[in-house]
Amino acid sequence: MPDSGEAQPVKGSNQGDSQVRVYAVAPRENADPDEIVDGFLEAMTSDDPGFATARKYLTKQAAQTWKPEQSITVLTTAPNRDQADRNADPENQGRAYPLSGRKIATVDARHAYQPISPANYLQTIHVVQQPSGNGKGGKEWRIDSLPPGLVLGEADFLRNYRSVNKYYFASGEDWVVADPVYIRQRQDPVTRMDPVTQTVKALLEGPTNWLKPAVDSSFPSGTELKKGVTTLTTDDQSTLKVPLNAKADQVGGQPCRRMAAQLLFTLGDLTSVRVEQVELQKASGQPLCRLGKGQAAEFAAVRNTDGDESPYFVDEQHKLMTLDVGDKGANAPTEVPGPLGKGPTRLRSVAVDRGETRAAGVGETGRDLFVSSITTEQELPPAILSSKAAKPTDRLSAPSWDGRGDLWVADRDPAAPQLWMVPDGIGTPVKVRTPWLEDDARIESLRVSADGVRIALVVTRDGDTTLQIGRVQRQTSGEEPVVSVLDLQPAAPRMESVTAVSWAGPSRLVVVGREAGGVQQIRYLQTDGSTSATAVLPGLNGVTSVAAPHEDTAPVVADSGNDGIVRLAPGANWQPVVKTGTSPVYPG
Repeated sequence: MPDSGEAQPVKGSNQGDSQVRVYAVAPRENADPDEIVDGFLEAMTSDDPGFATARKYLTKQAAQTWKPEQSITVLTTAPNRDQADRNADPENQGRAYPLSGRKIATVDARHAYQPISPANYLQTIHVVQQPSGNGKGGKEWRIDSLPPGLVLGEADFLRNYRSVNKYYFASGEDWVVADPVYIRQRQDPVTRMDPVTQTVKALLEGPTNWLKPAVDSSFPSGTELKKGVTTLTTDDQSTLKVPLNAKADQVGGQPCRRMAAQLLFTLGDLTSVRVEQVELQKASGQPLCRLGKGQAAEFAAVRNTDGDESPYFVDEQHKLMTLDVGDKGANAPTEVPGPLGKGPTRLRSVAVDRGETRAAGVGETGRDLFVSSITTEQELPPAILSSKAAKPTDRLSAPSWDGRGDLWVADRDPAAPQLWMVPDGIGTPVKVRTPWLEDDARIESLRVSADGVRIALVVTRDGDTTLQIGRVQRQTSGEEPVVSVLDLQPAAPRMESVTAVSWAGPSRLVVVGREAGGVQQIRYLQTDGSTSATAVLPGLNGVTSVAAPHEDTAPVVADSGNDGIVRLAPGANWQPVVKTGTSPVYPG
């Protein structure tokens, strides 16, 4: 503790407590303009129905045009309200109050979170005097001009909103893709809907604009909840009955089952309700179809989650090995059958397909990509792909499998940088269209999601190494398949440098990186770039790669340099597993 020096004011922690509730207070009579602005900023953080109290701080015209549901601007802390310039509006005798802060994200009308690198935020709230409405004459200060939507500090945003995954089908496929959005923690002030109903409404509104080109919804266009529905609750059989409007009245059979599956996956994220079965209903109340959790499992992107997930790694002899990292401790690594485990080829990096029958390995020099069985002994097939780069570090990245069995790898050759996709791991390699892979951009590493619709890329450009999420689009019409990775968006904009990444479920990532002026950290991030204060994992030095399971029941594993391969079991700290080894991976 310091025993000398001046006391200095500091801003409070950003950690939002979802149990704390803010109740809006109406402006007092004859409130001065400072109080009006401060009271309005506080009222924006409340759950007041319709934001009715917040609107009392506005002029009649401003109250009618203000749309808090239109957007949310998220700042690092609550907006700073500076003193008004009394000379800024001498004609109307109004006052303009500058609002400032550091903007880190926006949330649009579709509930999609869009992070940005922290940037200065500067807007203005303008107040004027208007006739008092108390019948006593006189005038009162009210706000007549303000920024659009809500403006919240990160702590207030996380207290009022929570992330949920909506689910849609990968275009033309029969498995679902997670689409994270933010809904209110409690009743929505504008729609008066509870969180379950908000979530269903968000699903019916369709995918976010970024994901929309790569997914389909089984709900007919225009499908909404039956008018007037603001609460959805399960019965004593944990069945949720969802009444829809007439747009869905003619749906039946498999399309209805797919609609129900989208609902079941979406509601599975809500801890406030336990849904074992959904029943879709016509506008008349008649049932359309029912589907249970067990039946919906056939639409999952990863369908073998009942078995234990085991990680793999490259040992000190550069051979593929598997690890046993169960709860009772780590056993000795096991040699993997096949030429990548027992053969003479020395490996630099590996990836195991999600069915755990094949592995892809990049040779020790980084030049060649091989694919082989890991269940049977065989000769090593010829290389599927080779790089012509002069330096090993400029050659092939570590490979990655998606859930449909396609294999991905980047060639980092400065003379011809390219992202490749190998259909089914054995087909003719396809050049992926990457219009952004230019201007000195380089793919350091990649990981493809289980659904095959999103790809996490560690990209270096102009000396900065950042984490980007790209949307995978496939075109099957024509003789040659056309695959593109488009619309890269930042997934860790507050990290100055990113070292490694791994998928950790349908829409979550484990990221190793460093914020400006900080030390290396490992943390969970949503694919939309959002996070929470509790997402940081215990510290670990010198991490060069990380691997996370699809389910939380298995430990995270990492290559920690001097400590070798280590594991982090749920609720525990890092523990050593293998002293010498590299490239730890889970299937995928």
